[in-house]
Amino acid sequence: MLPGAGWTYNIGFFHCNVTKTMSVYDKLKELNITLAAPATPAAAYVMYVQTGNLVFISGHIAKNADGSPNAGILGRDKTTADGQAAARSVAIDLIGTLQEAVGGDLNRVKRIVKVMSLVASTPEYNEQHLVTNGCSELIGEVFGEAGKHARSAFGVASLPRGTCVEIEMIAEVA
Repeated sequence: MLPGAGWTYNIGFFHCNVTKTMSVYDKLKELNITLAAPATPAAAYVMYVQTGNLVFISGHIAKNADGSPNAGILGRDKTTADGQAAARSVAIDLIGTLQEAVGGDLNRVKRIVKVMSLVASTPEYNEQHLVTNGCSELIGEVFGEAGKHARSAFGVASLPRGTCVEIEMIAEVA
């Protein structure tokens, strides 16, 4: 059952709606997603900073299953579908880092506020927004209404370690 979905019951002349919402963890399990511990930063920064009720998560790069960078340039050696898959994998890593930031309890997440995506692409490539959907759609699936966020998607000439996608995120927490 999707978050926000509900059942309707008719009992005699009474009519009531009952809504059952899945927890973030139920949704992750349904999607067969296992969250890994955040990677160690590759340079002089930290993986996240919390100020007040906002958590700012540093840019995460797309990686292959073996942990190596998912290298390539959209419009040259990667398709939009390749980029969407890469962005989806980054979303999983971002959620893993967010879990650490909230002390292991994703139920503390009130809202995903913003996602910013950088897509390594040729000057002619213009589907960065579609690539970023790979991240945004998964966040929406996992967090439901709280996953609806503001977003920016940029095309850039290159990214660290040659990766094809880098994404950062801001979340509001309780």
